[in-house]
Amino acid sequence: MSEYYAPIDPDELKRQRQRARELRDSQWWKRRIAPGVCHYCRRQVGRLALTMDHIVPLGRGGASIRGNVVPSCKDCNSRKKGMLPVEWRQYVDSLATREDE
Repeated sequence: MSEYYAPIDPDELKRQRQRARELRDSQWWKRRIAPGVCHYCRRQVGRLALTMDHIVPLGRGGASIRGNVVPSCKDCNSRKKGMLPVEWRQYVDSLATREDE
C-alpha cells in the first residue's frame, strides 16, 4: 500500500493538534464517547478506552473538526495509523480474507 503524505506546515499541525485537544474537552465529544463503542470495530470498550481518531489523518491533510474525528479503540487507532478510509477498508478486508482461508 503506497501512502501519500503532503508536507504539512509545522505551525498548522500544531494548530490542528490544539483544536483536537479543545474538541476532546467539548460536550460534543463527551456525548460521542458516552456509548463507549469504537467507530471502526463496533466493540463496546467503554468511554475511557476510546481515543480520538482523525478519519483523514492530519499528516494527510485532515483537520481537527467534528466531521473528521471519531471515537476509536486504541487497537483500531494504532492499526489505522495514517491510512485514509479506503486504505483502512482494504486492510480490514485483507484481514477477513486471511481468516477465511
